Amino acid sequence: TIAFENFNAASATVEVNGYNIHPGDAKGKMINSMLIAMEFNSMLPSLKTPANTEGYEGFFHLNEMSGDVTTSKLHYLIRNHNKDEFETQKELMYGIEKYLNQKYPTKPIKLTITDSYQNMRDIVMTKPICLELAVKGLLQEKIEPKFSPIRGGTDGARLTYEGIICPNLGTGGVGFHGPYEHITVEGMELCVEMILKIVEKYAKA
Repeated sequence: TIAFENFNAASATVEVNGYNIHPGDAKGKMINSMLIAMEFNSMLPSLKTPANTEGYEGFFHLNEMSGDVTTSKLHYLIRNHNKDEFETQKELMYGIEKYLNQKYPTKPIKLTITDSYQNMRDIVMTKPICLELAVKGLLQEKIEPKFSPIRGGTDGARLTYEGIICPNLGTGGVGFHGPYEHITVEGMELCVEMILKIVEKYAKA
């Protein structure tokens, strides 16, 4: 598999401040930060999560949460291959922050979004020879090349934006970040053979 498209990525932290008081005397006084945090999450599209998306589809991934009545914190990963849709996802979160801060007079929500990395596709496509050489290398090994978007990020994306165009060539891993993450020896050996063919062809290009 040759992969040269990865997610645009950002992380988002939602901090919620509440007000605690004895529950027997709470009417009109208590502000439960956990309930507001749950309300924030409920306003995101329920099917735009990792467990409900594939291919080029983006998502909001709630990967950490903590809190009590007084303070709560949600941490999200925002991912999308499409740059415009990616920006729309961020705008949606800012819109929810604004709405809830207008709804509650204490303005309890503070949202911080930080960009992490970008899709390398546009830069890779300015020099498609890097893909052409990879295809030729695979064909020489009698393997039909496959193209697949990366549903994550890569060191190659960072290198690409630093000026070294670097698509993923035969990553070959299975079960990333899970307890059974692995890669086969055969897959690694094949990747080495492909890389040698690419180096040989590039030396002649």
